[in-house]
Amino acid sequence: MNMGSADRKLRAFVVAPVLVVAGLLAGPAGWLAIVLYVLAAVMAGTAAVGFCPLYALFGVRTYPAQRASTHAAEGSR
Repeated sequence: MNMGSADRKLRAFVVAPVLVVAGLLAGPAGWLAIVLYVLAAVMAGTAAVGFCPLYALFGVRTYPAQRASTHAAEGSR
């Protein structure tokens, strides 16, 4: 996972629906609408799984850093 919860919610509940509405306004079967629908599907899919390939490519993480577990810290003593 490389996406935080705010990023996932923004993609799922704002960006994807806006892209679908923009596609409908552009003409439901036109080439621009199809591109917008595909982008909406990608946004919804990445939000669902919590992983964005472009974030991984550029080294971006919006997921909070995980702290080392206490068991690992105790084992290193």
